[in-house]
Amino acid sequence: MEYTLEKLEIYNLAEDFSDKIWKIVINWKIFEKDTIGKQMVRAADSISANIAEGYGRYFYKESKQFYFYSRGSIQETKAWLSKCKRRGIIPVGECDTLISSAEKILAKLNAFIKFVAKSQKIKTKSVTP
Repeated sequence: MEYTLEKLEIYNLAEDFSDKIWKIVINWKIFEKDTIGKQMVRAADSISANIAEGYGRYFYKESKQFYFYSRGSIQETKAWLSKCKRRGIIPVGECDTLISSAEKILAKLNAFIKFVAKSQKIKTKSVTP
């Protein structure tokens, strides 16, 4: 079985999440879109982009660093969502649902990072004489 980025659950969840953010922000007024919207879309898009870049790296330490960047992007997106909620830009219920989705992605990303680390340790042990 060939493992590709497109088959990676965490990548697809992050892509779907950023699409939801995009669909919300695209309908905002210019001021909201220009201040919070663009930054929130960039942060949300960066989640899957960093997963993709990490997945494409050959060395584990490089991959792990990009997965950590992705974690930071999740936290940044959550911070923007909280601002949207406080400022009344996104309804509270919708915002809470998006924040919950981001937290689920974060949990799955952490599990993926642990899985990759464990796989690397097994690989290293089998190669070391």
